[in-house]
Amino acid sequence: MPAGGYGQAGGYGGFGGQGQPGGYGAYGQPGGYGYGYGPQPRRRRASNAIIYLLVAAIAAAAGAFVVTLSDGHSTPSANINNGSGSGNSGGFPYQNPYSGSGGTNSGSGVSSATEQKVYQAVEPGLVVISSNLQYQGDAAAATGMIISSTGLVLTNNHVIDGTTGLTATVMGSDQRYKAQWLGYDKNADVAVIQLEGASGLRTVPIGDSNSVKVGDGVVAMGNANGTGNITTVTGSITGLDRSITASDDGTGESENLTDMIQTNSQIVPGDSGGPLANTNGQVIGMDTAASTDTLGSSGQDVGFAIPINRAITIARQIIAGQSSSVVKIGSAGFLGVLVTSGPHGQQSTQSNPNAQLRQQEANTQESGGGDQYPPTSGCLSNDENAGVPSSIAPVNSGTLVLGSLCGTPASTAGLGSGDVITSVAGQAVSSPASLVGILTNLHSGQSVSVTWVTPSDQTVDRSMTLAAAPPQ
Repeated sequence: MPAGGYGQAGGYGGFGGQGQPGGYGAYGQPGGYGYGYGPQPRRRRASNAIIYLLVAAIAAAAGAFVVTLSDGHSTPSANINNGSGSGNSGGFPYQNPYSGSGGTNSGSGVSSATEQKVYQAVEPGLVVISSNLQYQGDAAAATGMIISSTGLVLTNNHVIDGTTGLTATVMGSDQRYKAQWLGYDKNADVAVIQLEGASGLRTVPIGDSNSVKVGDGVVAMGNANGTGNITTVTGSITGLDRSITASDDGTGESENLTDMIQTNSQIVPGDSGGPLANTNGQVIGMDTAASTDTLGSSGQDVGFAIPINRAITIARQIIAGQSSSVVKIGSAGFLGVLVTSGPHGQQSTQSNPNAQLRQQEANTQESGGGDQYPPTSGCLSNDENAGVPSSIAPVNSGTLVLGSLCGTPASTAGLGSGDVITSVAGQAVSSPASLVGILTNLHSGQSVSVTWVTPSDQTVDRSMTLAAAPPQ
C-alpha cells in the first residue's frame, strides 16, 4: 500500500516539498512552488531507501517511479463498496473507542475472517483521493480517512502536495465530492481536507496508538496502485518509535519523520493516507512510507505509519485554524512565475540577473536539458517547459523570470521569459530569495503592485491579484 509518495512529474517547485534543484518555493523553500523553477536532473530510486509512494497518473512519462503490482494485497470478496463499517457517525473530536491492548493477535498471522471484519469496520470511512497537479502536467491518487460526518478527511501532507484540485470518492457510498485542503504539517506529514457539501458520512473507528505493541497483528488498507478500490494486506507491528528519512522518489527531496510505527504489512503506492488497523477494527496508524527494497519483492516488507494519536492531535489543530511554526493554515499568495535557484536547489541570493542566467544555464546542463529556451512570449503549460531565456532585461538587480505559468496572475499580466522583477508590493526585489521572502508574507486574493523590466528595457508596473499557492 503506498505510503504516500510524491511521484509527480518533475515536481514543481512549491508544491509541498516537491521542489527540485533549480526551483524555488512558493513559501520560500528550495524548489518551492510558483515562484521559481529550473529544470532538474531526474533521480532514480536509490537502493534501500525509504520513500513516499503516491501514485502518479503519468509516472512513466514524468520520470517518476514505476509502480509494480503487489501480490500481497487482497480485496475481501464481500461488501467491497458497501461495507457496514462501525466508525463514529458524529463530529470531531472523537471519544476514543479503543479498549484493547493493541489487537487480539500477538503474532504475525491475521486470519481471513478477522481481515474481513476489519475491512467491514473501516472501509465505509475511507475515501480515494485524486489530485490534479496542473502546474506539473500530472495527476496523483492516494487514500484518506473520514474523521467527521461532515466530511473532514485525514491524509498525508504529501498527498495534497502541489495540488491544484482535489476530488474524493467515499467508499461506503461511492459518492464523489470536490475537496479543499484546510491545512497541513509538512514536518509531520499530516493534512486535513474538507469534502464540499458532505453530511451524514461514516467515520473510521479510531484506536489508541499508545497501546500498540510489537507483534500485534494489523491490517493495512488503501487505494493500492491507484485502482480506485480499497484493498487490504495483513501483517504485524515490527517496531515502534522509529525515526526515518523518507524521500520523494521523483525529486530526491527528503524529510525526517519520528515516532513512526514499523510494520511488515506490504504497503504500496496508493496507500498513502490509508489506515493501519488493529485486529479489533480500530485505526492505530496512517500509512506513510516504505522501503524501496521491499516494493513488489518477496523479501521482508518494511513499511511505516504515523501513530494515529499524533495524527489526530495535529488534525485538531488544523481544524481549529491554529497555525504555528509547523502547521500551515490557508494559502499564501501566488504569482505563477518561474525563477532560478542556486546550487542544490537552495534559494538563490544572486542579485545580478546575468549571474542568475549563468546559474540557470548550469542547472539546465546539469539536468541534461542541453540548450533549452522557453518561449519569449506567451505562457508555459507546466514547469517542464522552463529553460534559459535567450535575452534578459538590462538591469543590475532583481529576479530573472524564466517564464510564467498559464492561467496565473503573472501570465495574465504579461510577465514572460527574460523579464526581471524589481519590486513587489512596494518592496525592492534584489534576488530570487528576496522575492520568495516577500511573497511568503502575502496572501491569496491580495492585490499588489508588481514592477518589472523587459528585455527591450521597458519598465512595466501592474497591479495583480495574487492567486492561492498550492500546498507544499
